[in-house]
Amino acid sequence: MAEPRYQIRAVHTDSTVTVYQAYAPEIGLSAARGGRFPAVWKRDRMTWIKPSFLWMMYRCGWGTKEGQETVLAVEISRAGFEWALEHACLSHYEQGLHADRVTWKRQLKQAPARVQWDPERDLHLQPLTHRSLQMGLAGEAARLYADEWTVSITDITSLAHAIHEHVQDGDLDAAQQLLPRERPYPVKEGTLAHLHR
Repeated sequence: MAEPRYQIRAVHTDSTVTVYQAYAPEIGLSAARGGRFPAVWKRDRMTWIKPSFLWMMYRCGWGTKEGQETVLAVEISRAGFEWALEHACLSHYEQGLHADRVTWKRQLKQAPARVQWDPERDLHLQPLTHRSLQMGLAGEAARLYADEWTVSITDITSLAHAIHEHVQDGDLDAAQQLLPRERPYPVKEGTLAHLHR
């Protein structure tokens, strides 16, 4: 059965959802050690979170890109994640969803979060037909993410490298076995209505 084009898929529990980020070791290792983002983590800049492990691997090159060598699994509260979704604006203008470009630009400027739907990726990091959520957090949302929503931070760089090695060896079954178990994330009806057509 085909995946819905717009659906959040994530590792989640009754109270948390896991998102992925990648940082230079001086930030990533410190965050994982302390279970919190360190003071040097800039709370006044936009930070992008991704519930899709493979989209994160596409973005960070399996933890090999400069400044993205440490891959983190960040477990955050579902309440915080859902607040961000409710307060987010789509990152691009969509005719039929937004009244007009001026209105959308104003909403985007004021929103503490923004959403992009990018093609999900397979184990070879090739694009699939269904989409994966990315969410940018700025201002209030970035501060809440770092200081209130975060439940735990785990360094999963070695997992990323192990999966990548299996892919390079052509052992996709072994790679698949190691992937985080992402499943559809339950959202209340209408929660995503302002984020796609």
